Amino acid sequence: MCVCVITLSCYILSLVLDSWVLVSAHRMKRPWAGQVERPPEEHIPRYDPNNPLCPGNKRANGEGNPDYDSTFVFENDFPALQPDAPDPGSEQDPLFQSKAARGVCKVMCFHPWSDVTLPLMKKEEVVKVIDKWAELVEELGTIYPWVQIFENKGAMMGCSNPHPHCQVWASNFLPNEPALSDRCQRAYYQKHGEPMLLQYAKREAEKKERVVVESSDWLAVVPYWATWPYQTLLLPRRHVLRMSDLTTEEREGLAAIMKRLLTKYDNLFEVSFPYSMGWHGAPTGPYLKEDNSHWQLHAHYYPPLLRSATVKKFMVGYEMLAQEQRDLTPEQVIHLCTCIYTEQRT
Repeated sequence: MCVCVITLSCYILSLVLDSWVLVSAHRMKRPWAGQVERPPEEHIPRYDPNNPLCPGNKRANGEGNPDYDSTFVFENDFPALQPDAPDPGSEQDPLFQSKAARGVCKVMCFHPWSDVTLPLMKKEEVVKVIDKWAELVEELGTIYPWVQIFENKGAMMGCSNPHPHCQVWASNFLPNEPALSDRCQRAYYQKHGEPMLLQYAKREAEKKERVVVESSDWLAVVPYWATWPYQTLLLPRRHVLRMSDLTTEEREGLAAIMKRLLTKYDNLFEVSFPYSMGWHGAPTGPYLKEDNSHWQLHAHYYPPLLRSATVKKFMVGYEMLAQEQRDLTPEQVIHLCTCIYTEQRT
């Protein structure tokens, strides 16, 4: 069912982050004479002897990659977090506070070929990616409170290497976004007795106004509070705290629905769709001993494109200085996305 709702301007509340989003659906009609991006490179070689992520090649630090034929994980050669970061001192001035930020940063290659992306991989290959994600969450989560899995896909999102890969950062602190999400989900759970995002998935599945793809175990929607034009939220239908808690069947279902969702993205503007993606689940480390029933595992997809493959959404001006604003409603997005074929582009 395609539903298209046209409004002028309105506020939409994001319960997950306790913030409002300004929706100005009529702004898509304005003429555009701004920056136009270069289309993504279409002909990426399967193997490049100069690409540091390809099997058998040397990276910047001189270490060589094995001839891997599946997923491959290694320590980031230029990590933002280090396990032995020194303590900055005991400054007590409330205006100048600092603490030691410690952790580890890993890079994970999805596949040995540079010319494939997740939607073009076989389902069983995507399952191996998911299994490795779950393994890293469990391994690093025994020590660190937060394990962030994220993928920046495409040069438009700052990815400097076209080889299919993601990053995993584990930190000794709970970052701002998950800390705020933790507080909001906990408050909702205490008031309503059910996890917010589990209830939200049920309501969206019933309404079917913003559903992009769904299966017996998973649901992908354009969230009611979406900020980015084609933003999506991927949720399990069962109450799941962390990726390592997913069953074998749920991991296979996740691989299938990821391929469907990302194929729809690629087909929307007939281009390998850029995005930033990240998984959020219940905190780990010392939080493993606490009750995290308010949490629900979920993934965020934030694509930057707005009008076409070469015109993106800019978060500047009002968005930086006042609050987030989007140029079309989630229902308008669904009017486009739900009618897009899920056949893979080659």
